[in-house]
Amino acid sequence: MAMEAAEIERLIKEAFPDAQVEIVDLAGDGDHYAATVVSEAFRGLNRVQQQRAVYAALKGRMGGELHALALTTRAPD
Repeated sequence: MAMEAAEIERLIKEAFPDAQVEIVDLAGDGDHYAATVVSEAFRGLNRVQQQRAVYAALKGRMGGELHALALTTRAPD
């Protein structure tokens, strides 16, 4: 079962209310997305920690409902 971009954004914003989130469906199939997430919560975290935090926000849906997510994360400039 595919996952809607709006659901991905909702889960991320639930975990990071201040986040600026941009989601792109890479293949048009609802299974392969790219996401850019900018949040103050990432300040002081390395890239791996930032991405783990986003994956945790997706509550186990990676690999199931959501097949692939290319992530770009950062703290605001």
